[in-house]
Amino acid sequence: MARTTEMTELELAAVASRNLRYYDQRAQEFFAGTRDHDVSQNIDALLACIQGQAPFKILDFGCGPGRDLHTFKSLGHVAVGLEGSACFAQMARDYSGCEVWQQDFLRLELPQAFFDGVFANASLFHVPVQALADVLRALHAAIKPNGVLFSSNPRGNNEEGWNGERYGAYHDIDAWRGFMTSAGFVELRHFYRPQGLPREQQPWLASVWRKRDRDPLSPEGGWSGAPRAAITPPLPDRQAP
Repeated sequence: MARTTEMTELELAAVASRNLRYYDQRAQEFFAGTRDHDVSQNIDALLACIQGQAPFKILDFGCGPGRDLHTFKSLGHVAVGLEGSACFAQMARDYSGCEVWQQDFLRLELPQAFFDGVFANASLFHVPVQALADVLRALHAAIKPNGVLFSSNPRGNNEEGWNGERYGAYHDIDAWRGFMTSAGFVELRHFYRPQGLPREQQPWLASVWRKRDRDPLSPEGGWSGAPRAAITPPLPDRQAP
């Protein structure tokens, strides 16, 4: 059913804990099922928009078992993973050889203006809407001036809720644009995946954003977006294309 009231801190923590428990219990199965997924289009979209001279410092936000960390490292970049699941975090360290920070998405501790780019592939949709502004602001602060954030999420009609054992929020491009703009980002491009298919067969919304510094004269405040409806779409694999 539609959520009409905000969650308490305890309820938010319970959402995160239940999501993480789902992935911890299926870590090996998940890795086997997603290791060979081709997300080169997403990686290329991020790297093409970062200004300056490579190698770049990349934060893989919600890195899972480390598939994309491994790719960034193989391309010569300095990649750091951030993952909530303890099982995934250790798997990512072992598989990629990169540093991985185990952190709750809702309690981020990130260095300021440190990363050239953030790669949030199939991760931000797990953040409840009421917490999304804080998470995006934390990522904004961690990115260098004019740095870039890439996100890919299963799209929907602005609904959120439980789908089996996982909690997700499913935005359309207008709603997602509102959240990102309010957090201090400027849209560079967006596209739907998998590429080459009719739109109704493209469940993933990918987008690329550049950090802008907030105008000190502009009013603060988030963007509420459309009311959240009862959840309806199926939940794709977290790191599918």
